[in-house]
Amino acid sequence: MTTNIPLISIVDDDDTVRAATESLVRSLGFETRTFASAELFLQSSSLQATRCLILDVQMPNMSGIELQERLSDLGFEIPIIFITAYPDEAVRQRAMEAGADAFLLKPFEIHGQRFVDCLFEALKQDKRSAP
Repeated sequence: MTTNIPLISIVDDDDTVRAATESLVRSLGFETRTFASAELFLQSSSLQATRCLILDVQMPNMSGIELQERLSDLGFEIPIIFITAYPDEAVRQRAMEAGADAFLLKPFEIHGQRFVDCLFEALKQDKRSAP
């Protein structure tokens, strides 16, 4: 059964942030899947269906930036909203130059109107054709 409700995947190693972000995204009417690591997302069946990726920058093993690069290497053009508790201008610039749709600070910017606006804008920018 296919649905027209976009799937938003959330990748963050912090359980609390992941759960709160999932709750917010679901409250907006979207389907969600959550992952505690970049590796788990890459191995999931959600990879193909994800219409927007909310992605933590700093995670063990594979960082969000490394996942962004891996997705690009694999040919995936998923809109990405980066979230981080450790703002670094060089990392922000690298993410944005590689095609990220937004780079937000947690916890403040990911639970307000700016986050919602970025999510809807990223979905408009989805480069894939509709199924």
